[in-house]
Amino acid sequence: MSTKRNLGFWEMFNLSFGFFGVQIAYALQSANISRIFATLGADPHTLSFFWILPPLMGMIVQPLIGKYSDRTWCKMGRRKPYLLVGAIIAVLVMIFLPNAGSLHFSTRVFLGLNMAMWFGLFSLIFLDTSINVAMQPFKMMVGDMVNEEQKTTAYSIQSFLCNAGSLMGYIFPIFFTWIGIANEAGLGEIPDSVKFSFYTGAAILILCVLYTFFKVKEMPPKEYAEFHGIDLQAKEEKKGEGLLSLLKKAPETFWTVGLVQFFCWAAFLYMWNYTNGAIALTCWGVDAGVEGATASAEYQAAGNWVGVLFAVQAVGSILWATIIPRFKNIRTAYVVSLLIGALGFASVMFIHNQYALFVSYFLIGFAWAAMLALPFSLLTNALEGSPYMGSYLGLFNCTICLPQIVAAATGGAVLRLVGDSQPAMLLMAGIYLVMGACCVYFINTKKTK
Repeated sequence: MSTKRNLGFWEMFNLSFGFFGVQIAYALQSANISRIFATLGADPHTLSFFWILPPLMGMIVQPLIGKYSDRTWCKMGRRKPYLLVGAIIAVLVMIFLPNAGSLHFSTRVFLGLNMAMWFGLFSLIFLDTSINVAMQPFKMMVGDMVNEEQKTTAYSIQSFLCNAGSLMGYIFPIFFTWIGIANEAGLGEIPDSVKFSFYTGAAILILCVLYTFFKVKEMPPKEYAEFHGIDLQAKEEKKGEGLLSLLKKAPETFWTVGLVQFFCWAAFLYMWNYTNGAIALTCWGVDAGVEGATASAEYQAAGNWVGVLFAVQAVGSILWATIIPRFKNIRTAYVVSLLIGALGFASVMFIHNQYALFVSYFLIGFAWAAMLALPFSLLTNALEGSPYMGSYLGLFNCTICLPQIVAAATGGAVLRLVGDSQPAMLLMAGIYLVMGACCVYFINTKKTK
């Protein structure tokens, strides 16, 4: 086994810098998809169905990217070809998606959706697929090229860039509104402030990915095997092992952390889906379910404020991430983080001042920080020495995607159960985080460093 040398700060920074651009795209999608589809005419009871697509594509794409990139080697590297292709497709879709309401589609309705919504739907499929293709390689490259002693530092750098990218993506719409770009448009059309946000995000995305692409040199197969102590001949004999076979052999940690993930990611799906409608009602007095309400200046102002609140959440996440390592017990850190986040979610329903919501979303950021860091720390420790790191990380993404699909598919029914109250859906999100915190105690951390 070769000496696992330490990387310099800028080497670790370069590994993840492209993730900054990818996360801007993801943040723009998270904060604006409900706003876009509501503007195009989606009913609040069916709005959650549009959120099935992003996690569904992630559940399909990321395990495949992990599996095939584990076996890939070419002049461009092992993981880099995938992130470049994903970034290029994402840029193209980001240019077209916000124009779904301005392309003069016919008013014809097919299966309950007008043609503009169908265009937006397929654009969303391609956008989320490409973001997933571009996102997963960054997690894998850290696992590939950083030794055990520095992985915490490397993933911390990646987490910082992730939250910084989110922060920028979230505030773009209100920034462009502030400098004078229109935040209102005709009925069924997306405001220019949102369009310019997507255009700018697309430009930053491709520049950041290209920076990492040209700055990082991946390990060739022989060096990679020596670095990780992998027997290439033994690995070749097992080459036919499929994802299902690997899933059957997954460590216990994979499943117990996955149970916690189920409740956590269902909660955040509700946040992304219902925040716009919730705060439009509680702080601006606009009911998104009323015909024509989504074209009002008040509803679009609430849409901009969603980005600000999500940015506050990112700040809370960045700050809490510096506190988490101070906990002596990783499960205690996980539980405390989720319970604080639950308090933040529950408080949204009872707050009617847009600025007071800063406290709520700041606290929600605590849960987000734990969700970004602790599951991957627990899992990668359990996978120490595995030649299938990429495959398992891809499969683990299903514990992120599946709960979002379930929450999205049942969101309309739950909304009816809580009296068609979108603010109450955020209270439900808080309840889910409490349930996730209870499940943390099923995780066995005896062998975790």
